[in-house]
Amino acid sequence: MPRLPRVSPANLLRALRKAGFLDDRQKGSHITLRHPQTGRRTVIPMHGQTLSVGLLSAIIKQAGLTPDELRALLQ
Repeated sequence: MPRLPRVSPANLLRALRKAGFLDDRQKGSHITLRHPQTGRRTVIPMHGQTLSVGLLSAIIKQAGLTPDELRALLQ
């Protein structure tokens, strides 16, 4: 699997919104996103500078994206 880019929570949120995810709810500093067609859900913690590789991997897996798709969305 290709290496994942280092990403801030705000940039990841922007990329997932580009992919069609909508804000479902927010509790504290955690935003839950939902995709209207697929029904997939994922949670992004909005604290900290960059997301750890393990957390980023889990989020893109929940979103049904590949690392290459994420890179394209981040540009």
